[in-house]
Amino acid sequence: MLDIADELNRWLEEGRDFAVATVVAVSGSAPRGPGAALAVDADGTAIGSVSGGCVEGAVYDLCTRALTDGKAVRERFGYSDEDAFAVGLTCGGVLDILVTPVPADGPDRKVLQTALSAAVRGEAAALARVVRGSAELLGRALTVRHDGSCEGEFGGHPDLDRAVADKARSLLDAGRTGAFDIAQDGSRCEPDVTVLVESSVPPPRMLVFGAIDFAAALVRVGRFLGYHVTVCDARPVFATRTRFPEADDIVVDWPHRYLQRTRTDDRTVVCVLTHDAKFDVPLLETALRLPAAYIGAMGSRRTHEERDRRLRDIGLTEVELTRLRSPIGLDLGARTPEETALSIAAEIVAARHGGTGLPLSDSHTPIHHDTDAHRPEVISASDRVTRPRADRQGARTP
Repeated sequence: MLDIADELNRWLEEGRDFAVATVVAVSGSAPRGPGAALAVDADGTAIGSVSGGCVEGAVYDLCTRALTDGKAVRERFGYSDEDAFAVGLTCGGVLDILVTPVPADGPDRKVLQTALSAAVRGEAAALARVVRGSAELLGRALTVRHDGSCEGEFGGHPDLDRAVADKARSLLDAGRTGAFDIAQDGSRCEPDVTVLVESSVPPPRMLVFGAIDFAAALVRVGRFLGYHVTVCDARPVFATRTRFPEADDIVVDWPHRYLQRTRTDDRTVVCVLTHDAKFDVPLLETALRLPAAYIGAMGSRRTHEERDRRLRDIGLTEVELTRLRSPIGLDLGARTPEETALSIAAEIVAARHGGTGLPLSDSHTPIHHDTDAHRPEVISASDRVTRPRADRQGARTP
């Protein structure tokens, strides 16, 4: 749900009634992961997506029904030869989707607004919702802030509230979205409730060193990918707002000195575009010893070899040097700054999700490499969907 926080928060502020459908479990190949959402208001306006088009029509109908009857429902969509093009997933995967009405006087409306407004502001917050359980619990929500304070309750289950809040806080601290099973009394014994936690955390940082034309293109791509982008260069004549209007921050400082004092974590991306040894070497010496998801450096293969020698001479280990991606980017045959930025961005995305960088047409690996890592529930082969039918909670099961 937090992936459409801007629009949903506006709907809440405008007092609209709406229903929201959220992907809560994925098995096999599916276009969207847990947390992806589609919402429909009372006028029939739709925002978001749960499947990239495969089942949007059926989910839209479920949302309009939920607006009418006021009931939360969980549905399962999967593939079969007979109905795949009607309401199934042609990619062969299985989606479990929770549809929840959010009327103007709903008990969880304020809870949702707390989480959505935090996401809009780029603040840390976790939204925990019951996605499997009794009718009274299904769809109920709890928002947990970074300081541990909470908004909402599951309705007469204080032990469950406390246990879910603790687990949601740990997932928030890790910046993860995921699901877990728990009992209504808050224990792990005979769990009869599944809770999905969506974490909203500040955007990851992209640090671009070198105020050159390639950097301007990379800034635009970085912002498109959702990074908070900082451009740093020691030359004030080049590091200007006029040259980088889309950068979040522009810093005039020696690159290694700025990197030593700024915040980095295991989501940070470092792109070194200076390809000048007096900047590169001290900067990479610092970068390769800090937490970061990706560290890449621009330059020819000859430049890379010379830079590698200098880094070894000042004491960097083989393990530290293996973190460096140089020359930066994937081999796309890029020539222009925009093409080069695309090449770098493609390598960043591949590194983030474990992609190979090879053409999918020549690869036999799964398209979505992180499906298992983000799967809230394990659906066994015996759970494979053939023809949908409704169970007691409205789930479409085999």
